[in-house]
Amino acid sequence: MAGLLILFPGQGSQYAGMAEYLWDRPVARATFVEAGEVLGWDIGELCRHGSMEELTRTDRTQLTLLTCSVAVWRLLEEKGASFAVAAGHSLGEYSALVATGQLEFPDALRVVEARGIGMQVCSEERDSIMAAIVGLDNQVVEELCASLPEVWPANYNSPGQVVVAGSVESVKEAGELAKARGAKLVVALPVSGAFHTPFMAGAADSLSQALGRVTFKPAKAGGRFFSTTEVRYPEPGELAEVLTRQLMSPVRFSQSMTALLQDPLPPDRGLEVGPGNVLTGLM
Repeated sequence: MAGLLILFPGQGSQYAGMAEYLWDRPVARATFVEAGEVLGWDIGELCRHGSMEELTRTDRTQLTLLTCSVAVWRLLEEKGASFAVAAGHSLGEYSALVATGQLEFPDALRVVEARGIGMQVCSEERDSIMAAIVGLDNQVVEELCASLPEVWPANYNSPGQVVVAGSVESVKEAGELAKARGAKLVVALPVSGAFHTPFMAGAADSLSQALGRVTFKPAKAGGRFFSTTEVRYPEPGELAEVLTRQLMSPVRFSQSMTALLQDPLPPDRGLEVGPGNVLTGLM
């Protein structure tokens, strides 16, 4: 493998004004224009001047992060950047697939729009939250979740950091139990629902339909997509199923990065592409 590993962030990395620094770059601005034409509204304005309240709405957040991430990658590509492996955290997998050439950007926008709307509806149907538990082994967090109703491990982010998600009551109780077991920190996440859990079952149906209208291509020479939900390189023909399963399955980012770095010829450089530096911190 060797070469560059590029990582694309997911929901929670958004921040107000996250596209402002890109605005004087023609290829980046063209990306926002293209996205606006596909979606029928000014996504560039939201990415530049939107409030955190607007940017945290699931049906908007995902589209803004996708568009910002693709804009940044296109800037790097314009400068001659190439990579060996592309991966993403949750939503970031769509940006990674655009970078590998397996998913056209307009198709990614349409699918992510359906994904975000479906997830927003699920989130509004019942109160649910996500929280990061820091300082406990995975097995301890899994045991805590198994002892409570309607709470599950949702993101394995790094050794000693697992995000749990589910009903408000159970996530809060899991946090208290975690502190009692020695957790260093329990932090609520700025998202609007219990993603990567069975609570997203309703959104999976609409997502599956949207993915069924998309044609996935083989990866461009030199760059492969690694799924951080399945901890492997999926084939183009199974990507629709992989992305549908992703919606209700935990993100195994920590396990995925460990697998890539334990490859006989691991990547020798890494770069987070898109808003924020969450994944850089996890790595």
